[in-house]
Amino acid sequence: MAGGRPAGSAIEMEGAMRTLPSSGRPSGTGWQSRGPLFGRNYGLSPGSRLLPPRCQENADPQKMAFLLRKQWTLYSVSPLYKFSSADLKDYARMLGVFIAAEKRKGLAVDVDGELGVKVAMSGLPELRGSEQDPAAVLVQLSLRSSVSPKNSEEKLIWSGWFCCVAGDDLLENLPENFTCLPLFLVNGAESYTAIVGSWFQKTFDCCFRRLAISPLNLTWMAAMWTGCKVDKNTAATELLFSVPHLPQPLDISYAIHPEDAKALWDTVQKTPGEITQEEVDVFMECLYSHFHRHFKIHLSATKLVKVSTGIASAHCDGIIKFLQSQYLIGVLMLLTELAISQIQ
Repeated sequence: MAGGRPAGSAIEMEGAMRTLPSSGRPSGTGWQSRGPLFGRNYGLSPGSRLLPPRCQENADPQKMAFLLRKQWTLYSVSPLYKFSSADLKDYARMLGVFIAAEKRKGLAVDVDGELGVKVAMSGLPELRGSEQDPAAVLVQLSLRSSVSPKNSEEKLIWSGWFCCVAGDDLLENLPENFTCLPLFLVNGAESYTAIVGSWFQKTFDCCFRRLAISPLNLTWMAAMWTGCKVDKNTAATELLFSVPHLPQPLDISYAIHPEDAKALWDTVQKTPGEITQEEVDVFMECLYSHFHRHFKIHLSATKLVKVSTGIASAHCDGIIKFLQSQYLIGVLMLLTELAISQIQ
């Protein structure tokens, strides 16, 4: 993009920010929502949120690295009935038999047989905001060669993990025999997601729903992640907008140098460590005004569909990519909040 004119179906506005202004669950038998479970109504945008905290220093860097730089599809999950983290090995075996049966169209066979699909489940105790949160659960599907399964290397073909980060108030009000892991993140083929989800629904009487991210919550993410301090951050802050009511799709990409974005945020934020709706609105309005001054385009008339920063990127369709391990817990706190608001 040169000179602010459209090129094809996308507009890219790079480097324009070098000078900134200063200024409830569906029907089911096990779980029924009984109104707000938290001190505030999570179905509405709160007046303020805490900035994402850094991860604990004792977190396993190898496990954290596995979750980074992958596209994860978001789902909300209603509480699981009679789920026990002590039985993960048994669950893996049962899920493996179920997958084999689905693949065989009803004929249940040993999952370690000729189909070559292996199921593993493990806990991720690092992924929780407090001791009250249940440990996250990682589910992995691997494929082995049907020619020589014992000697062949396993290829990871699908991953999914359940978590609940900073869900203290919800856990206090949870009925007996229920486990709350409201956020489910998936990387892999939709066919396996459907099979795994079906098994969990049948086994633990829970319900899965795709978790979309509203433009309002994307603005919160843009502001919150801009306010995070990182040792090195070379990635630009990028906002992607969709222009409505056009015969052909048109997107506008707005890239802001990370130092400029942080400098603007520092002029907007009033209380260190906390962010308010008013501050989010002021931050976005400054960006919109600056953009209009350069390109004569009103971004307020468009729809924000994606936010990318050095911390993470998020799409309105419910796609997330984590980029910084030290803020993984903080990002999951917000996503857990959004998941809970959908199952209430």
